[in-house]
Amino acid sequence: MDSIDRRLLNILQQGIPLVSCPFLEIADSLGISEEEVMTRISHLKQDGIIRRLGGVFDSPAMGMKSTLCAMTVPPERIKEVAGRVNAFTEVTHNYLRDDKFNMWFTVTASSAQALETILNKIMSDTGVKVTSMPVLQRYKIKVVFDLDEE
Repeated sequence: MDSIDRRLLNILQQGIPLVSCPFLEIADSLGISEEEVMTRISHLKQDGIIRRLGGVFDSPAMGMKSTLCAMTVPPERIKEVAGRVNAFTEVTHNYLRDDKFNMWFTVTASSAQALETILNKIMSDTGVKVTSMPVLQRYKIKVVFDLDEE
């Protein structure tokens, strides 16, 4: 990863410009071509530096419901269960932890009833109990990592 990649990552963390050609605007600010921006983003994704590039929506403002879920998954089934959980488009994050509850994930759906349906399907698909902790109060902390070389 070179200095241009670091500058590109700094820009992407701040948010993609809401203009008709956002990657061209980013390219101009970096002094490179739009094609090079796209190539660099592709490589950063392939290398696992960028996990996801997309919009972030205020789901509560859209009337959606979210829940934090925990599961106790036998170590030999982690990969299988994670694959099944991650197959649900409503699952936004999934993390492995070193604890009794070793798989933690979030689910966002159109209603509390839809959440319940999804969680029941996850339990049915995996055979593992899901402990659900619906969002009562939301606290959002934005983290931006300054990647400029110094």
